[in-house]
Amino acid sequence: MSGTTELDAPKLFAAVEALLAQSRHVETVCGQGVMVWRYWGEGKPVILLHGGSGSWTHWIRNIPALLACGRQVWAPDLPGFGDSATPSGGGDADAVIGPLALGLREVLGRGPHEIAAFSFGSLVAALFAAQHPDMVVRLLLVGLPVLPLHHGRGVALPPIRTAITPEDRAAGHFANLAAIMFHQTSGIDSDTVALQAANVVKDRMRSRKLVTTDACALAVRALQCQFECVWGAEDVLYRERWAEAQTACEASLHCTRITLIPDAGHWVQYEQAETFNQSLTTWATQT
Repeated sequence: MSGTTELDAPKLFAAVEALLAQSRHVETVCGQGVMVWRYWGEGKPVILLHGGSGSWTHWIRNIPALLACGRQVWAPDLPGFGDSATPSGGGDADAVIGPLALGLREVLGRGPHEIAAFSFGSLVAALFAAQHPDMVVRLLLVGLPVLPLHHGRGVALPPIRTAITPEDRAAGHFANLAAIMFHQTSGIDSDTVALQAANVVKDRMRSRKLVTTDACALAVRALQCQFECVWGAEDVLYRERWAEAQTACEASLHCTRITLIPDAGHWVQYEQAETFNQSLTTWATQT
């Protein structure tokens, strides 16, 4: 990481800017501000929900694939992340449900909708679908925290806020990505570090603790819609617990498929985008 700074990301930000240039956006009420929804293309809509300490950019390697198969893509910044305001009801996934439901009804109607969601976003999606079964017809749950994580979020992460220099901050972001998000550190380039840095600084939901409880498993058992689960096979949060995770998902009769993608960590849709996009577009083109 020597010589890398949080601004050394010409390729990645070019990709982000290209998608932003193609996007349209709307805003809905959220807390004391707004929830920002970006969308692309035409056709039947699919909603993408990002992970914790993230934004819509968690999906930058997947949006083009969905557009190519004829779907309209909606990728909001969840309340408390990215450009969206903090929700008024608390600092965890359950506080996101209200503004998400309000916003979704406003921008796309009651549906029912198809939602693909990652990590914290998949917890939000499961809670949302359990509480609003009439609004969701299918889910693709990526990196689902269906088992309670131990010791906070499950992995000890080095602090970023105490880093003094840009090089120290970049090294901290790299270490965090290597610890929890990636299986192969060779995939963490300066673009990826810069994306992580840009997202983490906008995370205002740092007291998240529902992932340490059985809230996700309970929501999964309550689901009335079909859902699939996808994980990176080397996801550090679960790679020693696949049998337990499978049992938790299959506690619901609506679980239709569980996929483990080889050579991928937690951020599977980014690290192994080509393989993941095959699963994503197969799911997205099902009738």
